Amino acid sequence: MKLLIALYFYILATIQLGLFLGIYHYYRSQNAIKPSPYWMSSLVVSILAMGTFGTGIVTLNDAARPDFIFTVANTLFYIAAILQLLFCRSLTQPISRALKIAFIFSAIVFLPIFEFMRTNATFELRTTFMCLIAGSFFVLQITQLGKKRKSAPSRQLEYLQYATIAELFFAAGRLGILVISGLTIHQVEQIPQILILFTVAQMVMNTLSYIAISGYWSEKIAIANVHSEVENERIRQLLLEREGLITSLLRANKTAATGALSASIAHELNQPLGASALNIQFLQKKLLDGGINPALEKEVLEKLLSDNERAATIIKSLRSIFTESKLHHEMVNVRDLIDSILQIAKPEIQSKNIQIVLKHGDNLVVSANRGELQQVVLNLLNNAIRALNNSSQQDKRIVIETQTVLDGFEFSIADNGSGISAEARSHLFELLNPNKGVDAGMGLGLWLCQHIVTRHGGRIDYEDAPGGGALFKLFLPNESPENF
Repeated sequence: MKLLIALYFYILATIQLGLFLGIYHYYRSQNAIKPSPYWMSSLVVSILAMGTFGTGIVTLNDAARPDFIFTVANTLFYIAAILQLLFCRSLTQPISRALKIAFIFSAIVFLPIFEFMRTNATFELRTTFMCLIAGSFFVLQITQLGKKRKSAPSRQLEYLQYATIAELFFAAGRLGILVISGLTIHQVEQIPQILILFTVAQMVMNTLSYIAISGYWSEKIAIANVHSEVENERIRQLLLEREGLITSLLRANKTAATGALSASIAHELNQPLGASALNIQFLQKKLLDGGINPALEKEVLEKLLSDNERAATIIKSLRSIFTESKLHHEMVNVRDLIDSILQIAKPEIQSKNIQIVLKHGDNLVVSANRGELQQVVLNLLNNAIRALNNSSQQDKRIVIETQTVLDGFEFSIADNGSGISAEARSHLFELLNPNKGVDAGMGLGLWLCQHIVTRHGGRIDYEDAPGGGALFKLFLPNESPENF
């Protein structure tokens, strides 16, 4: 008889252990929905209680005066019941710290009380005591589950409620059997078969309650996964809408910018075309006067050709912005490039009494598109000239410095004008520069410079010149990018 009863408890302990191991490995991989620590702890304590109680049955000689192991087993059953009740209560409201302390205190008090009953009370009184405590816990648990099911219906919580009702029924049945039979039990063999059946049935219902709780968390995970899929689909739709909105905004922005961009392009082309117009008028005047010096004619024609090339270069640079086509690059001698640009700007530099200071390093050769690099340097030089023209500075000076660095080439151009305000710097390289007062024509000029330098894999930055004024620094790497 003893071995058979112990076997029942061992089997139930093994089933609960298998449930715990399966749940533990499954839920450990879950990040969104974690199992409640109350029912997981309750399951672990219940496994220990089942195994301890079964071991006590095997070694039991006197049912009226059992060994201390039964105090340990029943204390574990009490703790497991408390934890399961806390789980059910946590479904409807948070567990307060005071309630946790109260249950911990009750578990501490339970052990000496049951130990006293083990040594002084009868089997019937101890069983009655445990049935009354378990029954009160089951009533509270059923109440909490009913509240939760009203606010959030769940099939698994319904099963748990049914299993708890069955536990309450079998606990009441055990109590009724003891009262009706009126037996005084000293040996295990004296325990009625119906009482053993009800006790085992109550433990089976307890195991089913743990399975129902496991199903409840599986149900929550399934719902969370469905919500996650719905949310992911919603996010995907929002991203598609976002991409469509961005595309629409870009198109609208491109349309809105057409007028301002056209004006900026006209400004960029105005210099070479204006110079060409002046030279043509000069030629016409000379021809009307009756003749022209061949040397002067050659010089004027060369200037016309140079201005025409400058205009063509600007157009090619602007077209490359929109087509992103590959451009021809070559090894450019930076010193010669700067000298040719200074020749173009020489009349304006002289008319404004600007001193040019050149600081060239050695081996000034860089792989770049000559026309685009010329456009960048010319734009920066023209900006410096215009800045000095608007300045009250008496000793007007532009410092051009070039040098080879470890991983590329650096070029800087500084003037001793009034510099650029802090407000204007934040929009300095924007296409539609809102600070038009900074410098006429800089809206496209600096943006175009940055675009060209970026295509070359380099960068362009602004900072205040050491002696006051503006300083632009340009860096180009040794190797050009593949799409250049």
